[in-house]
Amino acid sequence: MFAFTRRAVLAAAAAAALTGAAPALAQAPKEIRVDWATYSPLSLVLKDKGLLEKEFGKDGIAVRWVQSLGSNKALEFLNAGSLDFGSTAGAAALVARINGNPVKSVGVYSRPEWTALVTKGDAVKTVADLKGKSVAVTRGTDPHIFLVRALADAGLTEKDVRLVLLQHADGKTALVRGDVQAWAGLDPMMAQAEVDDGAKLFFRKPEANTWGILNTREDFAKANPEIVKRVLKVYEQARVWALANPKELTAILVAATKLPEAVVAKQLERTDHSTSKIGEAQKKTILEAGLALQAAGVVKPEIDMKATVDALIDASFAPAS
Repeated sequence: MFAFTRRAVLAAAAAAALTGAAPALAQAPKEIRVDWATYSPLSLVLKDKGLLEKEFGKDGIAVRWVQSLGSNKALEFLNAGSLDFGSTAGAAALVARINGNPVKSVGVYSRPEWTALVTKGDAVKTVADLKGKSVAVTRGTDPHIFLVRALADAGLTEKDVRLVLLQHADGKTALVRGDVQAWAGLDPMMAQAEVDDGAKLFFRKPEANTWGILNTREDFAKANPEIVKRVLKVYEQARVWALANPKELTAILVAATKLPEAVVAKQLERTDHSTSKIGEAQKKTILEAGLALQAAGVVKPEIDMKATVDALIDASFAPAS
């Protein structure tokens, strides 16, 4: 399945001769399982264009697509072994790693401003106004972490609000119906609430949105390093294509999300596809989020945050420039 040098094969054969065993070559999986998510435009490009199928079809490796409805679901699927590559926010991957989920963050699919605090009407104008009010949120996601940090900056904690735990799309629906007074939003549902329902982003802080990160399982990366590198290479192809074809990118998102073009355009305005390589910039942002969660009492104080971030992020699989 993989290219082996003649020298490596001869060395393996020589070792086998000494031990009396036949040489064992690494076995590639027959299938890789990759997620797609409406908050990751590049995943939709890969799926629409069949880029991974073209890359791995020659090796007889199938590609199975699994939808992730949020970082929490992608991380759940990775931990269960039902995904090999999952799209999450960087801070969400960090919290998962702290909680024992052995994920490795190996690439970047976007730098988005995909979350903000959202309301309807005039009852909530500032984060401080959330005290005693109901807020829809999806635990274990960037919007949840964003909410915790915003509350802390306003001198509040989760205990000062009434959390209503819903997946992102259901949170948007609850806000529009008036079932909750605020929502920790996520694009493209957040953009839809703005365009279609007159919702307002009453608190924005782009730098507190952690990066869109592509993750794999630690054991998968160790067993299949070449596959990880090739997946990242194809993601880079999708990124370059997306930058060169903005109208077609919009059309792909419209088709996948069934949302109006104006909603998708708003999402893409807030999505930066300028890099696919993971490294120091992502470490810095994710570490800042982790330290903020620690200060807010969400993460135990004894956690070595820097060491955990270093263990999470692995830049060794990045394709050559």
